[in-house]
Amino acid sequence: MSAADSFDYIIVGAGSAGCVLANRLSADPTKRVLLLEAGGSHKRFYLTMPMAFLRALMKPEFTWGYMSEPEPHLNGRRIPLPRGKVLGGSSSINGMFYMRGHSRDFDGWRQMGCTGWGYDSVLPYFRRMEDSWRGENEYHGDKGPLSVVAVDTEKRLHHPLMDSAEAAGYSTSDDLAGEVEEGFARGELTIDRKGRRHSTARAYLEPAMERSNLTIITGAKTRRVLMDGKRAIGVEYLHEDELKTAHAKGEVILSGGSYNSPQLLMLSGIGPAEHLTDKGIAVQHDLPGVGRNLSEHPRVPLTFKLKKPVSFLNELRLDRVVRSVARWALSGKGAFASQLNSANIILRSREGLEQPDIQLFANPIRLDAQIWFPGWRKKQEDQIIADVILLHPASRGWMELRSADPDDSPAITLNNFADPEDFATARRGIEIARKVYRTEPQAELTGDEVVPGADLTSEQELNDYIRRTAGVTQHPVGTCTMGQGPMAVVDPELRVHGLEGLRVVDASIMPTVPGANTNAATIMIAEKASDMILGKAPLPAEDPRDQTRDTISNSNAEVPA
Repeated sequence: MSAADSFDYIIVGAGSAGCVLANRLSADPTKRVLLLEAGGSHKRFYLTMPMAFLRALMKPEFTWGYMSEPEPHLNGRRIPLPRGKVLGGSSSINGMFYMRGHSRDFDGWRQMGCTGWGYDSVLPYFRRMEDSWRGENEYHGDKGPLSVVAVDTEKRLHHPLMDSAEAAGYSTSDDLAGEVEEGFARGELTIDRKGRRHSTARAYLEPAMERSNLTIITGAKTRRVLMDGKRAIGVEYLHEDELKTAHAKGEVILSGGSYNSPQLLMLSGIGPAEHLTDKGIAVQHDLPGVGRNLSEHPRVPLTFKLKKPVSFLNELRLDRVVRSVARWALSGKGAFASQLNSANIILRSREGLEQPDIQLFANPIRLDAQIWFPGWRKKQEDQIIADVILLHPASRGWMELRSADPDDSPAITLNNFADPEDFATARRGIEIARKVYRTEPQAELTGDEVVPGADLTSEQELNDYIRRTAGVTQHPVGTCTMGQGPMAVVDPELRVHGLEGLRVVDASIMPTVPGANTNAATIMIAEKASDMILGKAPLPAEDPRDQTRDTISNSNAEVPA
């Protein structure tokens, strides 16, 4: 083994977590860090202009191209599962939506045995990572690497929805990550002040790229973790058609995400013994929870026509597109420098819940919108979206190996809607969306219901509709669950149970999915993990919630509308 092949830390995966780790660990000039990424550069037009995200999400050159197995509770349909295969990972292809999750999400982790992961322990890391448009306060930071800005509400049909909240019986919030954690709110995005997507590749990795102690290798497909007994000592990876090895004097850290991290563990002989043996893989360490506990936010489509031609489709007329792209390129401003969101709506679907359980995916344009121009392509009908997202699904899925070949994609079964309560939550969400969009002043714009269709009202009709149409929001978590029980994969320090020198640091360690887009929580996890790996004391716990609010929340009292 040459010195050039030996590192203190090897990070597998340069995604939302891996880029953070590469920055924080290499900040110590005495530590040599290797970052391996299967994809390529993030410096591409589709990965930079915010409005191009829908195209980036589906482009094969930026994604792994995963599909679920035939889903047992969704009519056997296979669901597309886009995951980023590029520097920045899914933070380079996602919708840039920035949400942390409810404080109870993290308190729930602590109650499940994940010491040090309660709200008061994670809030300092959320604050450390942020450069928030709000400035610094007790909930937010403004000196961190990650730029967070508000959605540009111009031409997003924001105000009619916000003005309908009270009449529909709901609250509004100035900050869903602040004191009022539910209601109708303005969305937030990971976009920098120049109107560019702020993936972790741009926010964390670029500032560290010139460090002599950080080695970044793209186009590197890791094949397995190398073990010496119960200790991880390095990795084997394929680069430019050559099989190579790298050795870790300190730790191997898996940051491939909720599908690739458990896949790599199993390919390395770490996982459910029976499954590994069935695939012809020698068992290094029997760990039955690897690949289990998969949780994803289901999404059920709702679409309405508009009574007036005021959707964002107007901005997709070809000449306006050309002007908007040019304006964005020159100034970082204009219609294409933000995301498409009317309002971020986080609600409880029934009385007695301790926290919100649905989100309305409120967008001012149809999902299949196309660029148009008179005489070339006809403008589509103006429609808006009000999809229902289940924030805390009860159903759990699993991920297994298709074979022992690292080039075979994993076999992923989301198992969404296995639990009947998830159908009930989705039905309640549909009724709430219908109510909200038929409440003035939003009702002045809302036309006929396109899907599911106003005539679908019975439990059976709506369940059938859900089976035909439900998708996901690209928020998989849980397949390397943190905890202490028999199905836990990592401990609260994110060390793989029963092994030395091996950690998992990504969304796969979340024991439950937060009630939010998961990118922010994944970055927080990496920030906190970097202190653990470097042996630093955790940031001091802090909780700005006052005692009165805790008492009200814990009594299950209703949140005022």
